Amino acid sequence: QFNEPDGSISPSIGEFSQRGSRLFGTFLNPNGDYRYLAGHVRGKKFTLSTFDGAHAFLFTGEISGNTITNADFWSGTSWHQTWSAVRNPDATLPNAYQRTFLKPGYTRFDFEFPDLNGKPVSISDERFKGKVLIVTLAGTWCPNCHDEARFMAPLYKTYRQQGLEVVALMYEHFEDPKLAGERVKAFREKFGIEYETLLAGISAKTEAAETLPSLNAVLAFPTTIFIDRSGRVRKIHTGFNGPGTGEHYKKLTDEMTTLIKELLAEPVNLIDAVHSESEQPG
Repeated sequence: QFNEPDGSISPSIGEFSQRGSRLFGTFLNPNGDYRYLAGHVRGKKFTLSTFDGAHAFLFTGEISGNTITNADFWSGTSWHQTWSAVRNPDATLPNAYQRTFLKPGYTRFDFEFPDLNGKPVSISDERFKGKVLIVTLAGTWCPNCHDEARFMAPLYKTYRQQGLEVVALMYEHFEDPKLAGERVKAFREKFGIEYETLLAGISAKTEAAETLPSLNAVLAFPTTIFIDRSGRVRKIHTGFNGPGTGEHYKKLTDEMTTLIKELLAEPVNLIDAVHSESEQPG
């Protein structure tokens, strides 16, 4: 568990493997993971770190039997937290499908944002009607979003002929659409993305939530919304477990792939679709 500055505690799961004095692993938390970490064990003390070009993380601690104590976490040059751990093979995190949801009174998710050419794109557009739609809240600055895009890009190519559509709502550090657009274009090229990427706003979670009034909150990037052929939200997943989490990544991607296949196999219910559109507040 990580101790927050406000006195609260954030649950996490640490997954580690040791080869001689070399230590490898990552931490999962309700919003995602810290990806690939590597370091050393010297006596009872250990270090784990990573630098991906944008984020620098350092974890230190002391091993005492089945516990980790005197542990610190640094992110960059300013952020610091203390943490501790107890070995628990049955450790779990809050259900990622229950943290983000539609507010009372909303029966569907809605959006309208410009694409990279400035053209407005809406969930009500004809091309999305009768399709299974995945909407992901993402950002080019977000390592876990990179992991999800690496999974989502080939998945879209596999299932789009069966009626799958994907839209990434990109929340960037730049208010200038030109600068934000350049980052998103590079992101698309890096992962071979062929689905829609829209410029949705600034990367701050509170401001992102204001652009999506049907959601209770924006808690993490990415957040992935699964919408059926009738336009109804079936599931919302908060965060993403990347490949650095091993079996957790396989479990999540298998779950998402199975869900998509199930939604694609369902017929569109036009009555539900019309009813859904008529029930929106205001």
